Amino acid sequence: MRCPFCGREDTQVKDSRPAEEGVAIRRRRSCPHCGQRFTTIERVQLRELAVVKSDGKREPFEREKLARSIRIALNKRPVDAERIEQVVNGIVRQLEASGEAEVASQEIGELVMETLKAVDAVAYVRFASVYRNFREAKDFETFLGSLGETP
Repeated sequence: MRCPFCGREDTQVKDSRPAEEGVAIRRRRSCPHCGQRFTTIERVQLRELAVVKSDGKREPFEREKLARSIRIALNKRPVDAERIEQVVNGIVRQLEASGEAEVASQEIGELVMETLKAVDAVAYVRFASVYRNFREAKDFETFLGSLGETP
């Protein structure tokens, strides 16, 4: 692992322990060259996923991009960081378990919406407003009206 401070590649692992309910490993490392310490988190990745955008472009799936969008939707909501991490892990596992090497961005968006609906209604509406590109207040009214119709 490359040292983030000096760039040397010969860092040493000082401590390892399970993290995120056993789905990741937290490693405490140190650099013998500059003496700095840092932490890495390693996760199992079942396969490389590519996201197919609505315009047909393909790009590598970025877990952090998914996590960031979920954190934004849940900003200032009564959902702790651990729960957010569970949500992100669950969505990533669903995507990996699909068996597909490519996944449509719309499918990811729908998974996020479905998950947020169960976690926090306000975050669900926030995410939907961006995902579905609400332009005016009437878009919110229509969307909120449809919430009452779903079982």
